[in-house]
Amino acid sequence: MKRNKTVIGILVIALALLLALPGCGSRPAEEGTLPQEIAVKDLAILHEPEFGGVYIKMTIEDFNAQGFAYGDSVTVAFSNGYTLEGLPYYNGYYTQNGHPLLIAYPGYDYVKAAINNGDDLWEVAGLSETDTATVTLETRGAFADIQSARDIHYTDERADYPTDAVFANFRSVRAGRILPDTLYRAASPCDNQHKRATYVSALSEDAGIKYIVDLADTEEKIEGYIAAEGFACDYFLSLYHADAVIPLALNMNFSSEAFAQKIVRGLTAMAEHEGPYLVHCTEGKDRTGFVCMLLEALCGATYEEIVNDYMITYDNYYKINPAADNARYTVIVENVLDPMIRSMLGDEAADLTAADLADGAAKFLLNAGMPQKTIDALAARLCG
Repeated sequence: MKRNKTVIGILVIALALLLALPGCGSRPAEEGTLPQEIAVKDLAILHEPEFGGVYIKMTIEDFNAQGFAYGDSVTVAFSNGYTLEGLPYYNGYYTQNGHPLLIAYPGYDYVKAAINNGDDLWEVAGLSETDTATVTLETRGAFADIQSARDIHYTDERADYPTDAVFANFRSVRAGRILPDTLYRAASPCDNQHKRATYVSALSEDAGIKYIVDLADTEEKIEGYIAAEGFACDYFLSLYHADAVIPLALNMNFSSEAFAQKIVRGLTAMAEHEGPYLVHCTEGKDRTGFVCMLLEALCGATYEEIVNDYMITYDNYYKINPAADNARYTVIVENVLDPMIRSMLGDEAADLTAADLADGAAKFLLNAGMPQKTIDALAARLCG
């Protein structure tokens, strides 16, 4: 009998030890708990100047394989001592303007730390190429609700879209007093990373586009697209060789002085050339959205007209419209477009349905250095 009790005792202890081992009878960690430290340490970093951020040199796939998930909160600590705590990890730019995040944007080579539509984090943190970064998981699912609401995707396959124009996000802008067939917006007619450039180029020819404001590229980048194998954007190329393309390499820090000054440079060139005009960035969404919003407001568009035009892009790419997905539609308007308009007005608390948008647009351009006579010339080009 004593021997049986001893054996039973040994079995109980062994079972307890077995259950204590990771993955052996234990329940998965609940939201907000960490069963063990998840971190990647001392990774090389790289400056990403176009949008102003810091690439942390680990691919998105490898980073997520370490145990990180979209919607988590993380700490990013750089070797020079600069640290960001409570950072959301998203697969899109879902934070408010001026707020930092860790992002795994589709198509990026690496995960990136950045300030959304704000100053260049590389410069803010005082980083150099010899510095490294360590990313540590803080809280599982801390921002999962925002990640779920903003996580939307599109395909780069023409067959998934009803027309060439929808696929290319190409359309005439009709708001306020803008004349028909005068101002167009689209995805890029030269950068074919999303397989749309040849379509935009062809549609631009059909529309008789005479001048292009390229918000995304430098001349060097454009030359790289042209030199790439398979480049077939012939109409864009003809305009580029005719000096009818102005590249601005605009980032999305739309509250910065540099952003406004680059816009003035592009719109001044527009005022000096005959239309029709094409305004584009890469997708024809955010940078294009801001510039078209500004031009629409200058030409007397209402808030409702600006919203309707801006959100066509989300219908084209994601099928988000009031009928199909009103909740997401509203989140995007309130969290993406409205901050752009308030930034133009210089009033974070403005009632956008009652604000004088035309006056706000004119003052934005004046404050950025555009003379009144050039503003008048621009309005005349667009409105007659």
